[in-house]
Amino acid sequence: MSSEALFIAAGGTGGGIYPALSVVEALRARAPQLALYFIGSKAGIENALVPRQGWAGFHSVQSGALHGVGRLKQLGSSLKIAMGTWQAWRLASRYRPRALFLTGGWATFPTALGCWLRGVPILVYVPDIEPALGVRVISRFARLVLTPVPESAAYFRRGVRVEAVGYPLRRALLSADRLTAQARFQLDPERQTLLVFGGSLGARSLNNALSAILPELLADGLQVLHISGQADWEAVQARRAALDSAAQARYHAFAYLHDEMGLALAAADLVVCRAGASVLGELTHFALPSILVPYPHAWRYQKVNADWLVARGAALRLDDAHLMSHLLPTVRALLSDPGRLEAMRQAARRAAVPNAAQRIAERLLELAKLTQSLERISGE
Repeated sequence: MSSEALFIAAGGTGGGIYPALSVVEALRARAPQLALYFIGSKAGIENALVPRQGWAGFHSVQSGALHGVGRLKQLGSSLKIAMGTWQAWRLASRYRPRALFLTGGWATFPTALGCWLRGVPILVYVPDIEPALGVRVISRFARLVLTPVPESAAYFRRGVRVEAVGYPLRRALLSADRLTAQARFQLDPERQTLLVFGGSLGARSLNNALSAILPELLADGLQVLHISGQADWEAVQARRAALDSAAQARYHAFAYLHDEMGLALAAADLVVCRAGASVLGELTHFALPSILVPYPHAWRYQKVNADWLVARGAALRLDDAHLMSHLLPTVRALLSDPGRLEAMRQAARRAAVPNAAQRIAERLLELAKLTQSLERISGE
């Protein structure tokens, strides 16, 4: 047990996990002596994305979704959440954390409830502009809710303390530069680069649309960076193998990029992607014009994210239903108009909020009442 322990809880998708990892990096830089414990869900993607090293402890608790599922699934999820709450309560009793920092929705709900019952102060970071239902429920237990943009405050009930801080980015993204990226991916600096990706889980409709227009894009002289996701990787490999050698040299496909995602962004002139939470931080940091394709089979979170960037002139929104017919002419129109691309770059740059991870880390240390003790240590 440590008197300077903090709990970190994240899960669901990369959109919830990567902001948490960014804040952890900032915490470790600010206060390396802290004992950080990660708590995830039993079967979540966090088990694959979160590195095991560097934690004082790595734990998982039962969890389940209550919204958007059938009655039988809700019953099973309720039982899992009850078990997960008890497991989190036991962990909080054992390690006595000074605070809990969490992102994500139902995947982190049992941890939030168990820590709240144990009297642990809670800080929530909401990656998307519109919070999910699970996050809005958790906010009732939180001392402070941090958001990427000021507009998020309208989604919370009166009395919830909300502060806009930007979107936190990992050091691997912040340190990426264009020259290194072009060398890593063997790109021609004289050619324009189109980056296409679908988020941490991939996006089949994006993969299919790109496959359909790939010969035309390559014939236009473009070079394409494509991150497909694991599910479609075999089909993407087969598509690349069917190209001639000259075209293959300008089509760079990957199932997934983790630490090198920043390099892919740094290399791009235009991005086509989903509109998950990361676009609010990553595309703006790299000042990237984008065509955003919100995921159509969920609530409107991605549409809200996309529309926020569109309203600022940094992006275009293309709905999934129109991908096959509209993607090629939209890409061509943008890449053939340098003035418009530059205006979108400037708009994206203006929307960026630097140092969000450090800002969140400081708020967490303040909530945990550790700031003064850390200042004493640094002054010795």
